[in-house]
Amino acid sequence: MSRTAIWYWTTRAALGWLFLAAVQVVWLVLDDGDRAVHVAALAATVVAAVAHVAVMPQWRYRVHRWEATPAAVFTRSGWFKQEWRIAPVSRIQTVDSRRGPLEQLFRLANVTVTTASAAGPLKVDGLDRDTAQRLVAELTANAQATAGDAT
Repeated sequence: MSRTAIWYWTTRAALGWLFLAAVQVVWLVLDDGDRAVHVAALAATVVAAVAHVAVMPQWRYRVHRWEATPAAVFTRSGWFKQEWRIAPVSRIQTVDSRRGPLEQLFRLANVTVTTASAAGPLKVDGLDRDTAQRLVAELTANAQATAGDAT
């Protein structure tokens, strides 16, 4: 994963918390009810936001991993309960790359590897754009060169 992903995840989390805080500020200003409750809720939001924005991106960067070999794709994800998934190249059905507007700003991309597994696709998030393009090309070439029915 790209170290830039840390800044992307930080920004994305901060924007979500800022939206929630803005809604609470508007509610505080417009409501004539008990201001102490509104202020307490806003303070709790700020504390949770600071903790989330400070911890989540670093933790996610340290835990989430991926590797692609000619034989398989490996991903590790999760927060407290970590999941290690392996998809044989012979089972790959599609390889997709996605970049949202904020990811484009940070020059990042995500790769999704779809297989016939009931567990769902494997996702590799937070790649720099060039690495994502190389991974898609490599997995596509490996899947085409591997005998199997991808089911």
